[in-house]
Amino acid sequence: MADQADIAMADGELVSGDGARDRYNVPALAQGLAAVGLFSRTRPTLTAPEIAQALSLSRSTVFRLLHTLQSLGYVVRADDRQYRLGPALLNRGFAYLASLDLVEVAQKELLSLRDETGNATQLAVLEGAEVLYLARCLATRALTSNVAVGTRLPAHATAMGRVLLMELPEDAVRALFTGRYLARFTDATPTALPNLLEVLAQDRARGHVLSRSSFEPGVDMLALPVRNAEGRIEAAISLVGHDWPGDAAWMDNLLGAGRRAAGRISAWLGYAEDRRQSA
Repeated sequence: MADQADIAMADGELVSGDGARDRYNVPALAQGLAAVGLFSRTRPTLTAPEIAQALSLSRSTVFRLLHTLQSLGYVVRADDRQYRLGPALLNRGFAYLASLDLVEVAQKELLSLRDETGNATQLAVLEGAEVLYLARCLATRALTSNVAVGTRLPAHATAMGRVLLMELPEDAVRALFTGRYLARFTDATPTALPNLLEVLAQDRARGHVLSRSSFEPGVDMLALPVRNAEGRIEAAISLVGHDWPGDAAWMDNLLGAGRRAAGRISAWLGYAEDRRQSA
């Protein structure tokens, strides 16, 4: 949305901070967009008089703007006097966010997370019963993982795979793994479907997966979900290291850093935690 400090309405026209007017502007369109731009997280509802005062427009002009925006689904009535943003605008925003390349969005966060923690970081998605690695940042200390971008690994045996599976309906998990051989990599690998379902239920309750030598001996991994605008798990990120300390405070710090990074990537994809909790 336009920055209210730099753009304002004057006599029904859009003007810049230096007072310049653009003769190519469409005033009605500018007024409608300016009205929409007044809504925010701290001001989720507004009345017509409040919009008229903020934009220096007549109440009759604001009434026509709100009527048009409401007919198109860009605003809806919260009650007899209040308006809030409508689903049409939110859907346009989600469509734009979803069009952003996931790897492009995540790469900066993976790099920041690597620099903050010193651990290797990775991004992966679920493809069938496998995990497909899309991005990684190598550790600053030592080589902790030789998994290259494009590698596919069995989802049931990996921490990121379990994160990607943990919120799928049970029928979907059964469809993926019924009749499939679940290879054992370590003693911690679930090798039967009932065992896998039990493990996923525990993962779902925690909201993340901590793996200590569960796929590769000596390699520890913390995996967390990345959610899309609908709240579904779209991808997973992970931190990878060697022989992490068992100190609870240290692990809490690592988990906090991972959650913040996953949350920022999710936000770029249109996910809002407060909206999911309300649902």
